Amino acid sequence: MLQLDAVQTLAVAGLALFLGYGLCRAIPLLGRYNLPPPVIGGLVFALVAWFAHSRETTLWTMDTALQTPLMIAFFTTIGFNASLKLLKISGGQVIVFLALASVFAVVQNLVGMAVAVGFDLPPLFGVLAGSTTLTGGPATGLAFAPLFEEAGIRGAESIAVASAMAGIVLGGLVGGPIITVLVRRFRLVASDPRDHDAPTEGASGHLQTEAQREYSALKSIVVILVAMWIGAGVSGWISATGVTLPAYVGAMLVGAVIRNLDDATGWIKLSVPTIELVGNVCLALFLSVALMNLRLWELAGLAMPLLVNLGLQVAIVAAFCLVVFRVMGRDYDAAVMGGGFIGFMLGTTANAMAVMRTLVERYGAAPRAFLVAPLVGAFFIDFTNALIITFFINAFA
Repeated sequence: MLQLDAVQTLAVAGLALFLGYGLCRAIPLLGRYNLPPPVIGGLVFALVAWFAHSRETTLWTMDTALQTPLMIAFFTTIGFNASLKLLKISGGQVIVFLALASVFAVVQNLVGMAVAVGFDLPPLFGVLAGSTTLTGGPATGLAFAPLFEEAGIRGAESIAVASAMAGIVLGGLVGGPIITVLVRRFRLVASDPRDHDAPTEGASGHLQTEAQREYSALKSIVVILVAMWIGAGVSGWISATGVTLPAYVGAMLVGAVIRNLDDATGWIKLSVPTIELVGNVCLALFLSVALMNLRLWELAGLAMPLLVNLGLQVAIVAAFCLVVFRVMGRDYDAAVMGGGFIGFMLGTTANAMAVMRTLVERYGAAPRAFLVAPLVGAFFIDFTNALIITFFINAFA
């Protein structure tokens, strides 16, 4: 049996990550549905461990001490992205879209709980298979898994990954067809149908020197670490009140405060692209470590509840898309937003972007949709969803 310490575990996780990238390139189906490479690579290791377990063999033991710091670092960078200036860019549209997504996250949990009770499972099983893994995706599911374990949900990490992965696949499958029906039913057209390109981020035209890039990266890392340090105290203070919270919430809140103070004062001059880069690296390694350490054999007997829940969730998000369409303006951009809504309410923001890009390549540009949906799906829904999940855990644990 191979015994890996924390650094060796992280090194193997890096190899699993690049295995995932290789598989996504080699198997077009994986890339088409935006399945995260860290999840794919980590799952390969988990499947090998499952096969060995079925032969009563343990191939390795891992020291996952770095898993939690990586997870907290990623969610801290999400906090730094929560700029009130960004929230105001599209006026009330972002707020309304966020409200719709938050309401639907509650609906996801209620549906999941109903399915769980129907199968004589704890209600919190439905919350784990609801907004925790569908709206939140694999990262949020794995982050909250320890709290669900403490509340009595055995194999929470495996359940979280199974639910999140199935949601990503279904979101990629159903988003485009559903919105296509909507576009045809209401005969919607883009403001300029000839323009089939999705908006892209413009370059500033300013090239940094190597020293400036190094300074920017160092400053970003230090600010993230400071936010994690202060955030640990904030989380401890909140937990002392008796409220159950995931470890990252305090750091995410501190990150948001620092970002908005910097927006107002310009004291730190944060490089948001650099912070996002650090966050993406931490997320990729966190997912790889978490997935490699999964005990997939703990999912035995839960396939049917998960399948029933996912079927109902897809049907409900498809119906709710009509609400999104009507509330967001009943026009072409609103319909494309509906595609993004399906993408990140069943999977990830990458899923949402892929669905929307497919639509605009066929029907024309939707600039308002590409402003509103990513802001909500990538940043703001993580805040409200964390509060929603925390409420359900504290209410039903």
